[in-house]
Amino acid sequence: MENVTLKVTGMSCGHCVNAVEGNVGKLSGVESVKVHLDAGKVDVAFDNEKVSLEKIKETIDDQGYDVE
Repeated sequence: MENVTLKVTGMSCGHCVNAVEGNVGKLSGVESVKVHLDAGKVDVAFDNEKVSLEKIKETIDDQGYDVE
């Protein structure tokens, strides 16, 4: 299991939190995802044999947010 904290810009409200947590959480291999709105960060725990970090970043990007 791998744990990463991603810096994500563009998130500003509860809808943003739901969009990121909901869509990243649906990915096979993602154990948990937690958005920290005030800090602009997203903690993700995932199995890197089932899902890549790039796929997680791409999923966040697809919701309209930028991963730094």
